[in-house]
Amino acid sequence: MMFGHHSIRSGYLVGVTVLLTSAWGARVLAQEHSHDAGAQNGELVKIVREATERFKDVRVAESEGYALQFGCVTGPDAGAMGMHFVNFPLVLDGEIDPRRPEIVIYEPQPDGRLRLIGADYLVLADTWDAKHQDPPQLMGQLLQYFESPNRFKLPAFYTLHVWAWKDSPTGTFVNWNTNVKCDAFSPQN
Repeated sequence: MMFGHHSIRSGYLVGVTVLLTSAWGARVLAQEHSHDAGAQNGELVKIVREATERFKDVRVAESEGYALQFGCVTGPDAGAMGMHFVNFPLVLDGEIDPRRPEIVIYEPQPDGRLRLIGADYLVLADTWDAKHQDPPQLMGQLLQYFESPNRFKLPAFYTLHVWAWKDSPTGTFVNWNTNVKCDAFSPQN
């Protein structure tokens, strides 16, 4: 009887050891992948900052073909997206390049100034899908698909917000930033 109990116990310990070893290995792999993704995400934010630094002055963005569209985009409970200055030739070119954002995003300030807070990468879904089998990614970040009709009155599109200049508590690449406000927005901005 002791021999049978010992075998069951040994089998149990081997099973637990295998399970823990597998779980530990998976955890290490997940951490390594997460670390790699974190490094790549940091690199993307760095590139976006370098590409948009000059747009801290909204007049520079306007001189390079960006124009305000959609007012100041806000949601009832998710914060805001801010003011989108869109460069339509870049939207229509069907390409995604981290150094050439289709949209630069500003937050209106109480003193009337605009503060650069991020960039948005956008490609029309029909244009992208005609040339690619997979949805667009930017340095490992999958762009989100927006169906049509949508609040922007655009055809279906893929988009990725990068909050490079203002932290977002829910993530660097989410659509809505709960730290962004449109309270100071006026159509004259």
